[in-house]
Amino acid sequence: MRNIFDKHYKRYDAWYDKNRFVYLSEQEVLKKILPKKGDGLEVGVGTGRFASPLGIRTGVDLSGSMIQIAKRRGVNVCQANGESLPFKDRVFDYALIVITLCFVKSPLKLLKETRRVLKKDGKIIIGIVDRYSFLGKFYMVKKSFFYKYARFFSVKKIVSLLKIAGFNRFLFYQTLYGPLEEISSAEKPKKGFGEGGFVTIGAYKV
Repeated sequence: MRNIFDKHYKRYDAWYDKNRFVYLSEQEVLKKILPKKGDGLEVGVGTGRFASPLGIRTGVDLSGSMIQIAKRRGVNVCQANGESLPFKDRVFDYALIVITLCFVKSPLKLLKETRRVLKKDGKIIIGIVDRYSFLGKFYMVKKSFFYKYARFFSVKKIVSLLKIAGFNRFLFYQTLYGPLEEISSAEKPKKGFGEGGFVTIGAYKV
């Protein structure tokens, strides 16, 4: 999986410029759950498209090509596997994981590792394309360049994995309510899930 992102990192990064209002909508919904302060980590930081504007100082990613761009965007990044994080226990106040879960071998292992590096009552924030949303169904049929390698999850499945990994007290917000090409401004996030294609899930370390 690392090879596809290493080889096509420019294509990946350009998507956010091409789909600016989709990107801004995703930022807005993540802000609804992200803590306003504290030391954050993004697991699967990519080119820093979320960590940088959201004020997350630290990130990890397997792609050497991507992390070079993230570094230029001001993120302190190291090349590492999210299933084996290079940090001591209880280091971060919160952790962000956007889309990454659908590309890893063991999502549960990654969630357990993330829990390990979170402080007591630390918060996890996950962003996914909901498998059962219009957008998830579209991508599973279309097989887009990157998403053809993805394994899509439902919100309920992510919640189940989070409970097993040691998280509770769940929060849900959603955005992207129609075809991406028709989005002409940043959309307003809504509580819950079931309507929006992109869902954020917040939970706390038990």
